[in-house]
Amino acid sequence: MSPLIIPILGISCGLLAIFGGVYVKPWFAYRQRQLELQADKVAEKAAQYAAQTERLEQRMRVLERIVTDRGIDVAEEIEKLRDEPAPLN
Repeated sequence: MSPLIIPILGISCGLLAIFGGVYVKPWFAYRQRQLELQADKVAEKAAQYAAQTERLEQRMRVLERIVTDRGIDVAEEIEKLRDEPAPLN
């Protein structure tokens, strides 16, 4: 074994530590920040979709109430339309 290998390994480890501290650590911080921003955007979209779904559910409840409250009348109107001849336009 060469007597120079120990100092070379020591210097290599030191350079590797410096490289990691200068380049790798900031890159990981940058990637983490990117992911946080992306997660915020996804959360905002999810909130928008949830609000839209809630509005649609409210509208469906109103339509269901209209149909069930006037269900008999609606059925009679549909039957009347079936009996009438189609307009000749």
